[in-house]
Amino acid sequence: MTKPQPRYTKEEHARRGTELYEQQVRPQVEAGNHGKVVALDVDNGAFEVAVDTLTASQRLLTRHPDAQIWCVRIGHPAVHRFGPRVRRQAVRRRTAVPRLSGIGLLR
Repeated sequence: MTKPQPRYTKEEHARRGTELYEQQVRPQVEAGNHGKVVALDVDNGAFEVAVDTLTASQRLLTRHPDAQIWCVRIGHPAVHRFGPRVRRQAVRRRTAVPRLSGIGLLR
């Protein structure tokens, strides 16, 4: 089996994938699939939805072996994140704990 070669520049691939997702795929998959991944063929608009990129991509390649794949996580700005996770919950307040060594209890 030969490795598929890219047919587009990175910029063109991203533009085509984003455009297809926003115009054709998103309205079909957004409801009830938040957090799942869409693997999308930027040539013909075929797509697969799965819980991770590997599964979605493998399913798409089974149907379209020469697919040029673009992945999107439904309801998120990116498929993966880099760096620390920002929690959207209330920040827990630290309570002041007395230092025992300062009051002569620990030496």
